[in-house]
Amino acid sequence: MHDPAQTTHLIHHPYTPPGGFEAPQPGVFKASTVYFPTVADMRSREWKNKSAYTYGLHGTPTTYVLEERLCSLEGGAKCLLVPSGLAAIATTSLALLRSGDEVLIPDNAYGPNKALAEGELQHWGIGHAYYDPMNPQDLRKRITLDTRLVWLEAPGSVTMEFPDLAALIRICHERGVLCALDNTWGAGLAFKPFDLLGNGDLGVDISVHALTKYPSGGGDVFMGSIITRDQALHLKLKLCHMRLGLGVGANDVESVLRSLPSMGLRYTAQDEAGRALARWWQQQPQCVQLLHPAFEDAPGHAHWLEVCGAHERKPLAAGLFSVVVDDRYTQAQIDAFCDDLKLFRIGYSWGGPVSLVVPYDLKQMRSHPQSHVKPGHVLRFSLGLEATQDLIEDLQRSLHQHLPK
Repeated sequence: MHDPAQTTHLIHHPYTPPGGFEAPQPGVFKASTVYFPTVADMRSREWKNKSAYTYGLHGTPTTYVLEERLCSLEGGAKCLLVPSGLAAIATTSLALLRSGDEVLIPDNAYGPNKALAEGELQHWGIGHAYYDPMNPQDLRKRITLDTRLVWLEAPGSVTMEFPDLAALIRICHERGVLCALDNTWGAGLAFKPFDLLGNGDLGVDISVHALTKYPSGGGDVFMGSIITRDQALHLKLKLCHMRLGLGVGANDVESVLRSLPSMGLRYTAQDEAGRALARWWQQQPQCVQLLHPAFEDAPGHAHWLEVCGAHERKPLAAGLFSVVVDDRYTQAQIDAFCDDLKLFRIGYSWGGPVSLVVPYDLKQMRSHPQSHVKPGHVLRFSLGLEATQDLIEDLQRSLHQHLPK
């Protein structure tokens, strides 16, 4: 018969393993409850500055390690982890905006950021407007006394145009408005969001990052980060983060920590593969325009070169680009081309090991005319880690079958 005392002994077993254990990967601490040795100790602990542990939602040794490494990656000082890249955007907006305020968003921003503004933010009395990120003066004229936050994105979602980030940030600073950058594409590797030009004079106030992409690298983790250099701003974000009850799973943190050491290698390899396939597409008669910031004819190429070449190294670009296919083809032909690809899978997101393709309809995504994008069908490609020649052969076969010259 089971001895109840035995169960109690298993739960309250006195053994503690010896200290001094070190291994390549940090330990994984899972906790909701955190023990305190005394009531006085419980009352004295402070979670806001990471000086102690109080509750799993406020941080564990595992999450603190990832936060510090991400700060080093992006050049920030304070980091918050959230359940997704979109959660990073939402938390930032919710922490900094209130009824009567306005947020300005680039017209080429990540779609869910715009949907958040048109949905929850608008329902709560927070206004929004979309500006042309390729025209800094358009941002300048749209900033009003109600503007509290400006979102930046480099390059733009799907159409990949690279804005004059330096000019946009300067305008925000001149007008005393906070600016937040979606830095998922740059990932802390292509450029430094808090030291944009490499001289320490210019940077954003906040950098959000979908760790789902390159830091994870496996296409199997949802997570985001919010990084700042300003302690007061970080505390404002952290208190909102706490009130919303946001947390991340320890095993997901472990996955990102395990992938971080290879992130630079993967980013560079996918960048090189992306440029190789982009060059191949340039030679195809079906392609009327290549949208890749590292190519001279792409919108914003000079701005990409200024920022991504600021730290005296070979300028980097993520393994992501779009092509505009001649509009003489029907949508059905475009869809059949995508469906018949074997190595490129149809799916959202990017930064994982598998190459992806998605067709987009810009008319459904933009508020303003896209005069810098030629008429046609937009296809976005995300490069994985397959052999480049195999990917080219996959494209050639399906192109010949469904989009003949």
